[in-house]
Amino acid sequence: MPALFSPGANRIARGVLIAGVALAIAVPVGLMVWVRTPAVTGQGRAAHQPIPFDHRIHVTGLQIDCRYCHADADRGAAAGLPATAVCQPCHNTAWLSSPQFAPVRRSLATGRPIPWQRVNRLPDFVYFNHAVHVTGGIRCESCHGRVDRMAEVRQAEPLTMGWCLDCHRNPEPHRPQTLAPLTAARRAAIVTCSACHR
Repeated sequence: MPALFSPGANRIARGVLIAGVALAIAVPVGLMVWVRTPAVTGQGRAAHQPIPFDHRIHVTGLQIDCRYCHADADRGAAAGLPATAVCQPCHNTAWLSSPQFAPVRRSLATGRPIPWQRVNRLPDFVYFNHAVHVTGGIRCESCHGRVDRMAEVRQAEPLTMGWCLDCHRNPEPHRPQTLAPLTAARRAAIVTCSACHR
């Protein structure tokens, strides 16, 4: 009776098994690496805004505190965006009549807010509270980067779970040194899963 498999069949079967195992390992590892790249996390990405708002002028030049425009940052979960009426008093008539300010004029006339685009985005399953972080002493630039040096705001950090956990495990570098260090109990509380996933 002739042989059912050729003499090289074992070598082929071994190669197929090795390739299958390598593929079963490489695909998940490759996906885990890929989801941490800026292409997925959005790090470095800017959102096109309806008005070319330059934070360098407002924050560095005019020394306007972040909370003037993002008033809910120390009171609520979301930092909030300013009402259009907040923008108007600081600008003279020449600025307000310029083409750049057309969205501001339209917003004031219709009562609809300016459609600002979100720059930093977290997944829906993550709970983030600005007030807890701001009142806890975490500086805005820890997450948002040096917005005072950005003509166009970009997502400065990857905002991945690992990145957040690094800060939760060691928040002191992101807090002013004038604040008392966190207690051991407080440190343990901010590293629990329920701190961010509710």
